[in-house]
Amino acid sequence: MSTPALSAHPPVAQDPIDALLAAGRGRRRAGALVASAAFGRRALLKIRHDPKQLVDSAAIPILFTVLFTYLFGGAVSGSTGDYLKILLPGVLSMSIAIVTMYGGARLAQDVRSGAFDRFRGLPVWRGAFVLGGLLSDAARYLFASAVVVVLGLIMGYRPDGGAPGVLAAVALVVAFGLSLSLLWATVALVVQDPAVVVGIANAVLMPLSFASNVFVRPSTMPGWLRAFVDVNPLSHVASAARDLMNDAAGAGGAVVWSLTATAALTLVCAPITLRLYGKRG
Repeated sequence: MSTPALSAHPPVAQDPIDALLAAGRGRRRAGALVASAAFGRRALLKIRHDPKQLVDSAAIPILFTVLFTYLFGGAVSGSTGDYLKILLPGVLSMSIAIVTMYGGARLAQDVRSGAFDRFRGLPVWRGAFVLGGLLSDAARYLFASAVVVVLGLIMGYRPDGGAPGVLAAVALVVAFGLSLSLLWATVALVVQDPAVVVGIANAVLMPLSFASNVFVRPSTMPGWLRAFVDVNPLSHVASAARDLMNDAAGAGGAVVWSLTATAALTLVCAPITLRLYGKRG
């Protein structure tokens, strides 16, 4: 008696969604640096939808450098060339300090739009979102620094410290700007409103910018104003950048103060920012 042949069953087609899930199971979790770079690239790409960030990074240093040099340079220092040695490092410090507010505003916008909560659910190091934002901020600060230095060279500024002094000053100011970025990131996670972040930043940065030694020497100011200028952190950063770019003797004091203030602000704001980031939701 013969055994009936078994009919061959056709293979069952795999569901497309199951195929995608199966393909994704073998992927490794993105490392901290890779994830940070991805978030940094995202922040840079967002500038296309908010070009004001990049426009201000160029317009602020151009406006203040050209305006103050040709209007007040002769009256303050006798010549525009001598005044640029005072003004340019100060404008470098002030310009980067002012544009730091946009990092906090961008973070607050992500919180309001819901993108922030979606990013928190990704299987990546949670600090990557914050670090990525700082990487994009550093790119903007370097762009603003390049605008200031190139404009100064076109206008006749010749730094006595040469290229090493200019690079050291830019590095110091960018580091200080990143510490301010962490401060505004903390503010953004608390208030969660871009307009409020910008308003708070302006209320803090504008008095620090104009009541400083960025434009004139404190020796010409009344005593009560000079007392504030002498403790203004932006004045110390501007003095450090000025000493480095002009190869001034005794530059160590202002540089050490600026680096200490940068480190202190970072050590205070970074843990608070990461803690607020982790506790949200």
